[in-house]
Amino acid sequence: MNANFVCIKVDKEERPDIDRIYMEAVQLLTGRGGWPLNAFALPDGRPFYAATYLPPNRWTELLNQMTFLFHTGYERVLAAAVSLTDGIQKNSLQGLSDSNPVTPKEYFSAYENLINTIDFRFGGYEGTPKFIMPAGIEFLLQYHYLTGDMKALDAARITLDALAKGGIYDQIGGGFARYSTDQFWKVPHFEKMLYDNAQLITLYSHAYQLTNKMDYGEIAEQTILFAERELLQKEGGFYASIDADSEHEEGKFYVWTKQEIESVLEPQIAEIILRFYQITTIGNWESGKNILHCTIDKSGFSIENGIPVNEFEVMLKKAKNLLLERRKSRIRPATDDKILTSWNALMISGYVNAYKAFGKEKYLEGAIRTAWFIKTQMLRDSGLLYRVYKDGQVSTKAFLDDYALLAESFIDLYEVTFDPGWLNLSHLMTSYVVSHFHDPDNCLFFYTSDQAENLIARKHDLSDNVIPASNSVFANVLFKLGILLENTGYTQMAEKMILKVKEEFTRQGVYYANWAMLLGKMVNSTYEVVISGENAMPVSLVMQKRYLPTTLFAGGSSENLPLLLNRLIDNKTVIYVCKNKVCNYPVYSVEDALALMKQVN
Repeated sequence: MNANFVCIKVDKEERPDIDRIYMEAVQLLTGRGGWPLNAFALPDGRPFYAATYLPPNRWTELLNQMTFLFHTGYERVLAAAVSLTDGIQKNSLQGLSDSNPVTPKEYFSAYENLINTIDFRFGGYEGTPKFIMPAGIEFLLQYHYLTGDMKALDAARITLDALAKGGIYDQIGGGFARYSTDQFWKVPHFEKMLYDNAQLITLYSHAYQLTNKMDYGEIAEQTILFAERELLQKEGGFYASIDADSEHEEGKFYVWTKQEIESVLEPQIAEIILRFYQITTIGNWESGKNILHCTIDKSGFSIENGIPVNEFEVMLKKAKNLLLERRKSRIRPATDDKILTSWNALMISGYVNAYKAFGKEKYLEGAIRTAWFIKTQMLRDSGLLYRVYKDGQVSTKAFLDDYALLAESFIDLYEVTFDPGWLNLSHLMTSYVVSHFHDPDNCLFFYTSDQAENLIARKHDLSDNVIPASNSVFANVLFKLGILLENTGYTQMAEKMILKVKEEFTRQGVYYANWAMLLGKMVNSTYEVVISGENAMPVSLVMQKRYLPTTLFAGGSSENLPLLLNRLIDNKTVIYVCKNKVCNYPVYSVEDALALMKQVN
């Protein structure tokens, strides 16, 4: 490799713009992508060949072939580079897909497409491996809220329950692994990513708000504890991930033998825990090794085994604590200690949503702590944002996902604090994106800034995946800010973006789920709830403890937004329920405000 090539290793999380280009190259060549991604390029960066994983002997063979071809058939190499680069640069987004307004019909079509991919037996989406894809489950919750459709709620609950019982969830230490290698959520790829866990805090918090199921609240709070214990850096940022391997063996840190469990727990408790977590002498995974997972929830297990539920809860908590302490003595997988703006933004939103669901001040404090870290370390007064923080240094100018997710998290913070400073920062970043990322020919936004390094192509990030697409998040930001700031320009941009992908999100289900949620807000109209007065924050929290996915909140004790003008009444906290800028008569209790929302709807 060193004799014949200039070898460059790229961290795809630091430089997703580079990864995106060469991933498209391998997809054009082979019809599929994946990692590790290996690309061969000319000195100017144009790829002429790309492949995913190859075994060592095949890799050596390919290196020799590429070297021979480069020296003896350069014309063929150049032709391949020209053709492949042309394919990467090709713009398939000419003009608007449809100029007709979006309607509830498209919202229903998006749901029908998504619900048909749900695995109603084991949860999640059909096929293996299984990725969690939180945006799709969020869409199901929103669809149920707006339509009352029970099938949507059933699909969400089956998935949430299966995740919580599966090996993909760390039954001892909390937090979720990256994906499941099987359809049962039993055998994970043991790597833990901040972005998955941050979104799942939000998802389980929302599910708790909607269903009041205590297990969902427990999962959300245990996932926060995991993130704070394993990923939180002393200044307030969160590290990116924890490796799957330790001691050169995947999952070794997390799996157990029956003998280990019995050595930690009292015999009577061990017998019950072994049964609950499906642990056997021969192992439920590899030889002698067990992945802790459940086939039944705690209440069902208690009934089946004749144990009072409260007694089993106490027993299980004690056992988990003892096993966690024993696990601490093992060699821990390595931590990827870079701090990424976009993933930390997801954690800020996770904290905010947990605060709304459970009302615990420590979650709001956590959100503000992480937001303050990102604000002071990564964001500049001009609106310029950086993506990576490591060892006290920032690097890499931010991409659209960093701006979009951080702007959205700051809106989330504004809605629970009514501190206009967070909204102003969101507006600052949004203005910067409009100035430096906008593609006026397509009504969308490039993934890279016009001030970024000049790669061979500027691409658009459109489809939602394990993280929602940066364009779908930014469309939501424009929509929310357009309402909160009464900025019709922003609202119109969001509407044009929806029209641009209208045909896609009605056909591609989960891969346009975040877009579909924005559509749900548009076709059903979003409530604007204004709460004015000295007690605006606590009154708002009482109201926001409910699941209200199509409501925006503004308020405080001063008239610092257009929505707040002429809303103050002396010595009273008052609530206005508005829709499309038309407000109903003021009310003075949360119950009356919620009743008004039902009438307006």
